[in-house]
Amino acid sequence: MSIIETEATLHAAHRDNHTHRDVNGGWLRPAVFGAMDGLVSNLALMAGVAGGAVSQQAVVVTGLAGLAAGAFSMAAGEYTSVASQRELVQAELDVERRELRKHPVDEMEELAALYVARGVQPALAREVAMQLSKDPEQALEIHAREELGIDPDDLPSPTVAAVSSFGSFALGALVPVLPYLLGATTLWPAVLLALLGLFACGALVAKVTARGWWFSGLRQLALGGAAAAMTYAIGSLVGAAV
Repeated sequence: MSIIETEATLHAAHRDNHTHRDVNGGWLRPAVFGAMDGLVSNLALMAGVAGGAVSQQAVVVTGLAGLAAGAFSMAAGEYTSVASQRELVQAELDVERRELRKHPVDEMEELAALYVARGVQPALAREVAMQLSKDPEQALEIHAREELGIDPDDLPSPTVAAVSSFGSFALGALVPVLPYLLGATTLWPAVLLALLGLFACGALVAKVTARGWWFSGLRQLALGGAAAAMTYAIGSLVGAAV
């Protein structure tokens, strides 16, 4: 009896502290992608222009234009993408809703078969399916989870995705421009700050994904640095040719 009580106590403690992070809220992916894209693309853009031996003013204008254009583009793209995804899901939910209304018995048997396939005894699976199918909205939610792998009440928001993407891209793209706005006259302070920003962003992402912060930071640093180096080289070649 003492063993059972101990296990029950541990189970209750585990249950009370067993929480998960939001993996389907629609904000993390566009925010992370936006910040990284803002840093890498604007740094690479400014490096390419600076490699062409243009004026300091031209580099600053290029950076600010890249910030504005990229932020609006990212926001529009994320909104359209997530909205289209939601519309597709809603269309599939409408199909499932019609099937539940027209063929309730068949849908109940289909749900029971899913539970049987997962190891539930046929009689128990059918009983559970019958109980769940009494409420049409609950039945729809269960079928959506089991057949489509989605939660109808937790779909990503197009607005959240767009705002997250816009803000994070603008913040990331501002980093390589900032040294120029503070009086820098060469590209290298911007490169250094942007590379530090890439490493910091990668390290912060590791806090969410539980990946090693040093690995995530160095990966972003290497990718961003490679992009900037290649575009600088291209800009230098083009500048020398023209």
